[in-house]
Amino acid sequence: MTPRLRTAIRRHRAAATVACILLLAAVAVGAALFQPWRLFTSSLVDEALPGTTAAASAPPATTAPAGTAPSGMETSTPAPSSPAPAAPVLLSSGAFQSQEHATSGTASLLRLPDGSHVVRLENLASSDGPDVKIWLSSLEAGGDWFKYRSGSYLDLGPIKATHGNQNYAVPAGTDLSGLSTVVLWCDRFSVAFGSAALG
Repeated sequence: MTPRLRTAIRRHRAAATVACILLLAAVAVGAALFQPWRLFTSSLVDEALPGTTAAASAPPATTAPAGTAPSGMETSTPAPSSPAPAAPVLLSSGAFQSQEHATSGTASLLRLPDGSHVVRLENLASSDGPDVKIWLSSLEAGGDWFKYRSGSYLDLGPIKATHGNQNYAVPAGTDLSGLSTVVLWCDRFSVAFGSAALG
């Protein structure tokens, strides 16, 4: 084997090693960004409707002392019942429509008895993904799945699960005028999985 051939072989091996290292690095970065295994994962949350409490049980009846009733019989008098607790008020709601991923269920905007607001998702069914958040947006539901960053929006935080019933508190003092759409937004890739018009 000539020196020139040995040099060519060494260069070829070095180039192949560098190419393998670069390929492995690209696969690792791609896996970290896209997390393709999430296509096969899901999760479930079942939160109760906020702002509701079990009806207060009536206080026990009071018993009159012996000898105060006719023939010495004891009598019981019911205590006055307390008023029923206030319930959340439904301000608006709408059904999800699919965009980048199949998405179904309903989204509602509720006002709680204490005056605070919450977005509630019921019977949600969508896909898992990296960095998916719940947004209130000023743009209409449906259409282009990448458009929502160009409008006004309020980030309510990461999605709790791909399926189920979930509550997302709206920060106190938020001006909700013009925020008429709930969006499942993948922040990493700027795409909407689905959206629901609050009407």
